[in-house]
Amino acid sequence: MSTIEFPNERKFDLIGLGRACIDLNANEINRPMEETLTFTKYVGGSPANITIAIARLGLKAGFIGRVANDQFGRFIRDYFKRDGIDTSHVVTDMSGSVTGLAFTEIKSPTDCSILMYRDNTADLRLELADIDEEYIRSSKALLISGTALAQSPSREAVFQAIHYARKHGVVVIYDIDFRNYTWKSKEEASIYCNLAAEKSDIIIGGREEFDILETTTGPIQKDDEATARRWFNHRAKLVVVKNGGEGSTAFAKSGETFKAGIFPAENVIKTFGAGDSFAGAFIYGLMQGWPINQCQQFGSASASIVVSKHNCSDAMPTAEEIHTFIAKRLGNISY
Repeated sequence: MSTIEFPNERKFDLIGLGRACIDLNANEINRPMEETLTFTKYVGGSPANITIAIARLGLKAGFIGRVANDQFGRFIRDYFKRDGIDTSHVVTDMSGSVTGLAFTEIKSPTDCSILMYRDNTADLRLELADIDEEYIRSSKALLISGTALAQSPSREAVFQAIHYARKHGVVVIYDIDFRNYTWKSKEEASIYCNLAAEKSDIIIGGREEFDILETTTGPIQKDDEATARRWFNHRAKLVVVKNGGEGSTAFAKSGETFKAGIFPAENVIKTFGAGDSFAGAFIYGLMQGWPINQCQQFGSASASIVVSKHNCSDAMPTAEEIHTFIAKRLGNISY
């Protein structure tokens, strides 16, 4: 059985948890940041982007997190609301924290970088008291990410959320989302990311991110199939390894392997955002009960759409847009 079973009759299809911040994308592309004068503001952060993708695709989504008591925090909350994302468990942090900022540099379609400001950010102040058992029980799936594990009290809040999800049969989806600047060391990241992965049903990450998880369990094998087998010894039912321009490989605990390529974009602007858009569309496909290879195709099409746009969150496509994109490239396909 290569599909994932989600519980029925839940209020939400997916609840995201963790980082919601601000992306400031360079308007003057094809130049270094030193020469960039203007930026455009968007909502950012991997779990926020994936949750936005899910909502844009027509599913019912909620979010658990903390935003700063500032203009950016209000912008994030209002953005979620406009996309129909439930914000009843988005807490305004009153401790004097700030909203995380990510300035993006777009020197070429293949030469992009991100300058992050993550000191004293509100999202890492998520507390145990912010994790509502009934709220998590009301969802089919809980999306967590590695960034939220980087510091306390957010770290403990994530594990509390996982505990409630496990208790009530909520599918736990783990996006590794390793950001080096958030952690004290790769060893620290490996320890806590491993603990989360052991409790997850679906694990999604890039090859280098899975290597980080093996830092303290060594040796690092760089072998996708061996990586998947390792997590099948725990709770994982599905492991998805993203390999950038080479596509993705999905491993099901049932023993099946699914390889998928990419859809070359007609006008690539930047590289970031592809992983989040892939994950959102892939998860959407799983929730429709599609075969895994179709979920990968849907995710790849979404990623191709997003890398051809200036932003990430605003660019997340609707299901109709993705279907139209695939039909244009491959002809009409029945899902």
